[in-house]
This record gives sequence, C-alpha cells and structure tokens, in this order.
Amino acid sequence: MTIRPLGDKIVIRVIEDAEQTSGGIFIPDSAKEKSQKGEVIAIGEGRLNEKSEREPMDVKVGEVVLFAKYAGTDVKLGNETLKVMSVSDVLGVLE
Repeated sequence: MTIRPLGDKIVIRVIEDAEQTSGGIFIPDSAKEKSQKGEVIAIGEGRLNEKSEREPMDVKVGEVVLFAKYAGTDVKLGNETLKVMSVSDVLGVLE
C-alpha cells in the first residue's frame, strides 16, 4: 500500500538520530528528543492559488528536510511509520 498526498501535503520518512553520543554513551529512548529531519518520499500537486493555478512545491522527492518539532501526523503503513505534513511545516532543505 502507498500513500499519495493531496494539495500542498508531503510524506516524510523520519531519519532517526544516532543512539550513541560522540563520547560513546548510549541514549535511551525515553531521553531522546523526536527527530526533526526526514527524507521526502512523496509530494502533492501543490496548493491552488486564487487564480485556480497550481503553485509549485518547494521540495522534491528524495530531499532531506528539517521540519517543525510538532509538525505533521504520524501514519503507519505496513511496518513503517511516516509523517504527513503541509509543505509550510518544512523549515529548510539539508544539503
């Protein structure tokens, strides 16, 4: 099963941060902050403007993005948890 986002929505596969610090200390799940970066795996067609024209999306499939801390909705597809969010929740593209 796949998901096709509508309008200005995107689907992101969250990239988990390292579970070990540079000093070698392992961080338990209860102490970790939620990751705020992920890979874009699907994008919608774009938002309709007042002239009923599609505005181009700011991100592309395959890009790694940084998103707002509480952005999006978690969706479970198969054994994978994805995030669906508005493109306006993306803070920037990591290069």
